Amino acid sequence: MFANVRDMDRMFGNMDLIQGRMVRLFNEVNRSRECGGSPRATADSAPRTTLYDKGEYFEVLAEIPGFSKADLDVKIQGKTLEIRGTRKPDAPEGYGSHRTERGTKAFSRRFTLPGEVDATRVEALLENGFLTLRLPKSEAAKPRQITIN
Repeated sequence: MFANVRDMDRMFGNMDLIQGRMVRLFNEVNRSRECGGSPRATADSAPRTTLYDKGEYFEVLAEIPGFSKADLDVKIQGKTLEIRGTRKPDAPEGYGSHRTERGTKAFSRRFTLPGEVDATRVEALLENGFLTLRLPKSEAAKPRQITIN
């Protein structure tokens, strides 16, 4: 198997090199995600979201910097919420770009909500790169106090 101890040392040395490279690679990926970057176009194309249960309603907070109201489409059907967005090129007509890092971007997120929502009373607010959706619960989804006889 191994001719001598030197071969084993060489093998473990190579394993240490591979481990060090893997650690650096994962640190680089995590660092770029924390800064909002996207190494090699990973799954960062979808906005980061948070879903809160506020008792009478659900609240969805989605990070969508650089999108306007016209770029977004929000639909709700039953317990399914869908948020879509498409950012169009922002260069004026007839102008060329020397460097483009933002570019066009499209996303689609679909959520199954934990309860039914009254779709007629949904409120949406886009402010400072955050989309806030207030989704009032339907009467059937609200908790009820049961009195015991």
